[in-house]
Amino acid sequence: MSVRLKSSEKLEMISNLSAMLSAGIPLLEAVDAMLDGAKARTKSVLTSLRKDLESGKTIADSFAQFPDSFDPVAVNLIHGAEQAGDLEQVLKDLAESIRRDIEFTSKVRGALAYPIFVMVIFVIIMVVILSFVIPRISEVFSKLRVTIPLPTQILIWMSGIMLGYWPWIVAGSATAIAGGIWLYRVRRRQMLNALSGLPFIRHLAREIDLVRFTRSAGLLLRSGIPIEKTLELARDVVVRKELTLAIESSRQDVMRGKRLSESLRAHGDLIPQILIRMIAAGEKSGKLDESFQEAADYFDNRVTTTIKSLTTLLEPVLLVIVGVAVGAIMVSIIAPIYQLVGQIKVR
Repeated sequence: MSVRLKSSEKLEMISNLSAMLSAGIPLLEAVDAMLDGAKARTKSVLTSLRKDLESGKTIADSFAQFPDSFDPVAVNLIHGAEQAGDLEQVLKDLAESIRRDIEFTSKVRGALAYPIFVMVIFVIIMVVILSFVIPRISEVFSKLRVTIPLPTQILIWMSGIMLGYWPWIVAGSATAIAGGIWLYRVRRRQMLNALSGLPFIRHLAREIDLVRFTRSAGLLLRSGIPIEKTLELARDVVVRKELTLAIESSRQDVMRGKRLSESLRAHGDLIPQILIRMIAAGEKSGKLDESFQEAADYFDNRVTTTIKSLTTLLEPVLLVIVGVAVGAIMVSIIAPIYQLVGQIKVR
């Protein structure tokens, strides 16, 4: 089904279901209680869940019908929990994982908010200047027959293009934005993989992938999912193709009896040594799930620090770029005016 729950809606539903089951409320009764006052998307999922439970299906089977809302990691976690009889705890762990993922995504979006805001303001300023300021100045210059410098001529040309073809520009921009949104929804992984390959964000993208991989792997192992299945599921949450192939290669090695830490050493260019050592320690102590969770917290903190550093550096750079661009435009406007004043004085 094509219902897409927001992360906050999914968190609320999983948290409420976990809390009610922990309180001893029967599953069907808990779903009925959650249906009261549920929003449209959540209500659709809960209605389907109730019908499936009444027909003898499991929660995992029901959630698997909503791949846009519940990924294979969540479905397999719930499936394993239902078989092991540990549904309440696994739902609680899943809710905590979703909450951390929301916080992590908010950090990344927060870092992008300022540059986007600055660029939007810059575009608005450019549109105002080209649409209202330049046409009036151009009209004055043409009447007075002033020699116009090349930068000013370029601005007048751009203004003419914008005013003459504004319906096409608006339509083209709207189409590009809509197409980008559609591509992101339909080809999200391919788009993110292409963006993550850019030189200035490659390192950060890799660490974001490592956060997702380690957090998913730790959660799956904690719920009792075998290491081979864990790697198969955690592999699919990674965006970068190179890292996906490295995890798959390690999974194949593990199936042949090799330790995960030993296999990952062959991919030292993609897997940091600290992660390999943490996994090796977890294998020796028999607490591999805890090692993955600690690794997830470690890389989460590293990503947060990197984003803060990049944002701190990016803010003055963007201000300088926008300031220089606006200043150049103003000089291009003022220069002919000074030239005109000079001609008047000479006369």
